[in-house]
Amino acid sequence: MTLLITVFAAVITTVKWYNRKDDSMNLGVLLFLFWGASIMWFVDAIFEYVELGAEYFNQAPQDMLNDAFLGLAVVALALVIWVVKLLISDPKGSVRAALTKKDA
Repeated sequence: MTLLITVFAAVITTVKWYNRKDDSMNLGVLLFLFWGASIMWFVDAIFEYVELGAEYFNQAPQDMLNDAFLGLAVVALALVIWVVKLLISDPKGSVRAALTKKDA
């Protein structure tokens, strides 16, 4: 389930990155975070399949729910990292304008 969630996030981000007008939102960072997580979960799935064999496909519902929560947590963490990077780099100058705005 973690692999499935991160691959969907990676594919959606890749489509958005490919159709971008400019690179001011730094979607490349988010893209690499999601694809990196997807590769990590894919390698994990391979090793788990080698260990368990056909039983790998017969997971308990509780394990699937735990995996879904873990996948969503990974996607949320990647989004937080991306937002922090956007706030630090401030590509459109919005944060700087808000911080230097003087009250009249």
